[in-house]
Amino acid sequence: MYFDLNYIIEQVGKEKGIPKETLIEALEEAILLASKKKFGNHLDLEARYNEELGEIEVFQFKTVVEETAEGDMEISINDAKVHDPECLTGDSIGIKMDTSSLGRIAAQTAKQVIVQKVRNAESDVIYNEYKNKKGEISTGIVQRIEKNHYVINLGKTEAILPTKEVIPGEVYRQRDRVKAYILDVEKTQKGCTILMSRTHPNFLAKLFEQEVPEIQEGIIKVKGAAREPGERAKISVYSEDTDVDPIGACVGVKGSRVQTVVQELRGEKIDIIPFSKDPAKFVCNTLAPAKVSKVYLNEEEHAMEVIVNDDQLSLAIGKKGQNVRLASRLTGWKIDINSESELEITSRKVIDELIERLKISDILARILHDEYLRDPRDIAKLTPEEMNKITSISIEDCARIIEQATLIRDEAVKNKEAEVNSGEENIIVPALKDDEATDQTSTP
Repeated sequence: MYFDLNYIIEQVGKEKGIPKETLIEALEEAILLASKKKFGNHLDLEARYNEELGEIEVFQFKTVVEETAEGDMEISINDAKVHDPECLTGDSIGIKMDTSSLGRIAAQTAKQVIVQKVRNAESDVIYNEYKNKKGEISTGIVQRIEKNHYVINLGKTEAILPTKEVIPGEVYRQRDRVKAYILDVEKTQKGCTILMSRTHPNFLAKLFEQEVPEIQEGIIKVKGAAREPGERAKISVYSEDTDVDPIGACVGVKGSRVQTVVQELRGEKIDIIPFSKDPAKFVCNTLAPAKVSKVYLNEEEHAMEVIVNDDQLSLAIGKKGQNVRLASRLTGWKIDINSESELEITSRKVIDELIERLKISDILARILHDEYLRDPRDIAKLTPEEMNKITSISIEDCARIIEQATLIRDEAVKNKEAEVNSGEENIIVPALKDDEATDQTSTP
């Protein structure tokens, strides 16, 4: 019977992946709790696992005294020498207790402690295993369907796939196989919670990694991905080897690789974009198939104004703005798209204002416009040297233009302050009552 405990510990450890020491600790704690419940919480008890006997031994510790012992916490020197002939007065001696008399309630308590400890240990094992799989793709089977999520059986444990993380139009039934991205692994009081997603942009990136050996080998790198699940997606790729075409590698022979990904994403259209370190070129790539005429960068606001021919405008924006929206997410730049005709109308208005207010030529006004210096406040911040680099006009002329811009800026500030003060003067003050007015005007 006792040696069966050794066998059970070994078997449970192998099946659950729980260390032997953790199981022994759980057993010791359980038996100790049951013993205290049976014999009394006030006793100084200790439980130890005896591997040779294959049993949990419980010892009660008592203080050795010279004369007759008082209470359960002491033992006389004569009785103590029966257990340990070398003991001395004042020593603490452990006496093995008979645990065969532990009752049903105590045994039930021990069982609950062991079960809870094993669950906690199993949860720790699962957490340690899956926390390293966060950001990877895993395949499971739909175990059951709850109100707002699917419960996915991953083999050793279960994961949650919320309905909001499912591609629109997808419906799963029990026992269906599901491939999803491990979004998060969290340790809670109830155990380990694994959250999965099929709509996350990284799911697209990882699917390509599975299908394209060059990505697995590190020759091709996925630089980013953006999705509108079930409709359209963009993924940017870059090749470390100039001899390897990143687009061709991801598309595959006759489109075999990209089609496998498209099928997994339920027909989602995928644009594979060549990455470029030049932000303007990268944005132009992401707006394909639309052809870009001009790009104006505003690095301060991390924004770009993209100009296209009139016949390319709807193509660049895409259906309900989808193309430009995905391009903006993929590049991280705020993108504003205008047609050539729209640009000319708005540009002409700004250029005319610059000519009139700063007393400059049409060519110079257009240069300032193209450099995003369209407001006198921005021009006033420049030094003559900085403006000279931009416009190539003389330092003296630059200083004059900046001075004029500063005057316009200061005048605008004064006008604004005047409006604020005027507003304060128009505040209505409640009229004082007769007695209050008398108090205000009387002298002490």
